[in-house]
Amino acid sequence: MSKYNFEIEPHEVLLDKLAQEKERKFGISEIKMEVPIYQKNFHRFFYLSLTIFLLVFLRALQLQTIEGKKYLSLAKENAFLIQKIKAERGVIYDRNFKQLVYNRPAFNLVVKKDELPKSEEEKKAILEEVAKILEIDPKSLKERIEKEPDKEFVIFPNLETKPLIILETKIDKLSGFEIRENLVREYPEGENFSHLIGYMSKIQKEEWGKEKIYYSISDYVGRDGLEKYYEKTLRENRGEVRIIRDAKGNIVSKEMVSLPSSGKSLVLWLDADLQKKIKEELEKKMKEVGAKGGAGVALDPKSGGILAMVSLPSFDNNLFFSPEKENLDKILNDPQKPLFNRALNGQYLLGSTVKPLIALAALEEKIISPNTKLDCQGEIVIPNPYHPDKPSIFHDWTVHGLTEMRKAIAESCNVYFYTIGGGFQNQKGLGPTKIKQYLQLFDLGKTPKVDLPFDENASGLIGDPAWKMEKLKQRWWDGDTYNLSIGQGYILANPLQIAKAFSAVANGGKLVEPRVVWKIIDENKNEIEEIKTEERELPIDKKNLEIVREGMRWAVTGQNSPRASAIALNDLPVSAAAKTGTAQTFRKNCSDCYTIWIVTFAPYEDPKIVLVLMLEDVRGRLSQVVVPVAREVLNWYFTR
Repeated sequence: MSKYNFEIEPHEVLLDKLAQEKERKFGISEIKMEVPIYQKNFHRFFYLSLTIFLLVFLRALQLQTIEGKKYLSLAKENAFLIQKIKAERGVIYDRNFKQLVYNRPAFNLVVKKDELPKSEEEKKAILEEVAKILEIDPKSLKERIEKEPDKEFVIFPNLETKPLIILETKIDKLSGFEIRENLVREYPEGENFSHLIGYMSKIQKEEWGKEKIYYSISDYVGRDGLEKYYEKTLRENRGEVRIIRDAKGNIVSKEMVSLPSSGKSLVLWLDADLQKKIKEELEKKMKEVGAKGGAGVALDPKSGGILAMVSLPSFDNNLFFSPEKENLDKILNDPQKPLFNRALNGQYLLGSTVKPLIALAALEEKIISPNTKLDCQGEIVIPNPYHPDKPSIFHDWTVHGLTEMRKAIAESCNVYFYTIGGGFQNQKGLGPTKIKQYLQLFDLGKTPKVDLPFDENASGLIGDPAWKMEKLKQRWWDGDTYNLSIGQGYILANPLQIAKAFSAVANGGKLVEPRVVWKIIDENKNEIEEIKTEERELPIDKKNLEIVREGMRWAVTGQNSPRASAIALNDLPVSAAAKTGTAQTFRKNCSDCYTIWIVTFAPYEDPKIVLVLMLEDVRGRLSQVVVPVAREVLNWYFTR
């Protein structure tokens, strides 16, 4: 017996016996039996394996080579998360460091759509709970979330105290919702400074896409005024924390990448109390005479600093952060256009305010002596060669008699300026080309360089023959020149342009660019930069300029001018010079409406302020309507 104990199965014995018989009879030796594989099945298996291999290879090639960078980036994003740390936006002060803008802590409710429950039942329950806390309709909440294309967004900004407290206690159970701290702008005296300071609103997706390094999708950015113009100066530099996560999303570590720093702050030339005084007095007069709107600008004629800029009606810039959209809709749809900055973007006929500049042009061109007297009998009559019985008559507001240049400015004599502007009888006139040349010398009709956002289409207008033919396809008539000479017809400007032009008259011939911001400071009020103003000396004779200044002074004192236009300013505590203006606005719905102006500077000997006031759409020829306003403002300014 063998030492190996094999157990032999019966079928193995049978197979062995058959094999021996076959070998004995046929000489065929067969050790084992095999069943051959069917050849087609073998081929199918081979090609299937080859196909699977090729697919796996191509997919690996796509992931590693073609899309490798993409998936590597996604992997890094999952592993590394950059979290922004908020800082404070810079604030704004007036010249006396009165703070006009504050940053107020606020809280936003944010939706993360990817973290909302997948179960419709659970999601419905959470939305109903949130809607109940916010006291809004659950359906509208759901619709807002579904319509929003972004995966993460602010669903409810600036939460009020009651819903905030309730949400804080339940936020852990409200999957997909998160409370985030935010800083919002607060303007304590919104309506007093809104056009100058501007306002802020939520950043648009396109804007955010361009500057993600500075903003989050829920941030607010400046939309008008200083908030917009100095956005890059005021905005904060956010800090960054890099969060490292493992494959399951658990936080492994946090690393400070950069520290946050507050935005820089602005110190303005603005005198906040002067701004409020001008607004107060203009509003009173507007109500008294039923004016549609008004504006006021005060400049320092030496520095070009804007001491005040008022536009009426005004608006409350805090409304852009308010959850009550009804109040915001009111100002957006108000036909009086309270958002429109009349002081900066308005386009108004100048009326007689242009006359001192026309007088200066006539002196510079030597077409008349300042002492030459013209007989102003209330009108000039221009014969009509085509209709002798229908002459063109250009009226004055009164009869002035014999009038020389200073008296013509003081009494605002139309006939005198018709004559030196367009010529009459033996007196040569400037003509439209020269008038335009000298008005442009004072930057009328040109886009301002002020540090505020403005409408480039509101640069003003000074017409001439070439302009009229190009725009209106009409020839230029002598009557157009006469109208241009007294600030009617094809001539438009805004209060800031007038203030700039007359600052050069006040300061002796230097044209200074207006500026709102005086200094840029850090959060500790240390000066970083003082904004320098641009100025240029005008190519005009100082003696001629003094004649014009004397004429404006006579308008206040009444010297040799019994019909002086601004004699109400003569009892001010300082000497002043002035020029009034009244321009008729020709509109279908306001046929008897006028734009009323005054431009004044004081003290006359060494001017510290140029003040321009304007009321629009005043019914009736109330030429003196803004003189009392100027008197109240200047009296307060020099005696406070």
